[in-house]
Amino acid sequence: MKKSRGRTGRKRRRKHLKSFMDGVNCSHKLEYIKLKKWLKERGFEDSNLRPAEFWETGRGLMTTKALQAGDVIISLPEKCLLTTSTVLSSCLGAHIQRWKPPVSPLLALCTFLIAERHAGESSPWKPYLDVLPKTYTCPACLEPDVINLLPKPLKKKAQEQKMMVQELFRSSKAFFSSLQPLFAESTGTVFNFSALEWAWCTINTRTIYMKHPHRECFSLEPDVYALAPYLDLLNHSPNVQVKAGFNEQTRSYEIWTNSQCKKYQEVLICYGPHDNQRLLLEYGFVATDNPHSSVYVTADTLLKYFSPLDKQRKAKVSILKDHDFLENLTFGWEGPSWRLLTALKVLSLAAEEFACWRRILLGDVSSARNEQQALATAAKICQFLIEETQHVLVQISQLKRDRENLKPHLALVEMLRSEDLKILQKSAEILCNLNLGTA
Repeated sequence: MKKSRGRTGRKRRRKHLKSFMDGVNCSHKLEYIKLKKWLKERGFEDSNLRPAEFWETGRGLMTTKALQAGDVIISLPEKCLLTTSTVLSSCLGAHIQRWKPPVSPLLALCTFLIAERHAGESSPWKPYLDVLPKTYTCPACLEPDVINLLPKPLKKKAQEQKMMVQELFRSSKAFFSSLQPLFAESTGTVFNFSALEWAWCTINTRTIYMKHPHRECFSLEPDVYALAPYLDLLNHSPNVQVKAGFNEQTRSYEIWTNSQCKKYQEVLICYGPHDNQRLLLEYGFVATDNPHSSVYVTADTLLKYFSPLDKQRKAKVSILKDHDFLENLTFGWEGPSWRLLTALKVLSLAAEEFACWRRILLGDVSSARNEQQALATAAKICQFLIEETQHVLVQISQLKRDRENLKPHLALVEMLRSEDLKILQKSAEILCNLNLGTA
């Protein structure tokens, strides 16, 4: 009997070790105890979710019971949601309603977050503010040296995001100054650039989509944001399916799972079928082995492989531009996309085949030579992108040694580039087999 008990003990230890490997329960931490108490006061029923730290995703929520497809993961009452209605019913409301030209719903939410964080202990939203990230990894927060290491299309969008936040700050200064009667300190100190950047990132990375009717006191930008305390601890996985929305009957924002989840595992939701570039741009993270991910080929890269002496080159480029075949050209887990191959086929047309371009855009074959040349050029482009990605990964390794302060941001770009490399190597393998088949 003793032996059997010992074996059970070992089994128990193994089980404990496994749950530790899955995630470490953090619900005993004071900030989460306070958050749960605060949510309960607003009508949130304690669910089967517990805050936990996970090896792969960091902070998230684990379930204390197995979930089946069709189960409600979380149901968060309207009173727990932070929306523009929350902002208008606060002391900021009257100032927002008076201000002309009207502020955007986004700026109203940013202003509220900054003001509440500044209020500290006296803010009714303190238990939520205390669990929000202190820093973010959206491109808006990245140093120019890090942004330079991003793939070209993403680099451009990252620079645009940075400029957009800077412009929002510049154009909001007069509005922030108008709030001076509400603050003992100078509004210039309270509403500084880093405070706005933090608030903007909080909204951009954490809000759920919830349509609100337009109000005259706001500009015409869509009012579709809601911050959802506790619910926003749920991490993303491209491999799960969920249904989410505001339930008018229960007056709660609800998420249902279409997947199973074992007891003590992390509960994951899907933010949408986004590729890694979009995930990094909008949320500041990258998903490993993301089935939606792809590597983009810029028009410049594409055209490098075609002779400027081709008399029809200009006409071919015009055709591709007019039919929107110079954007969204990609390599994915299944090789070059149909759009990329189509663009390559048009550019590979011989003079005597040029009249066939319409058929190619519709998916027809012009000639075996044309097909073969398009595949061979795709392989060359793929190889070029592999080498370029490997070169950037070497640069990142060197920077990680020299710039200690940039390590977390560099690790993020390194992960994106490593995922790109996996996709490109898979595409190269597929193209090699296709080229062998057509040789």
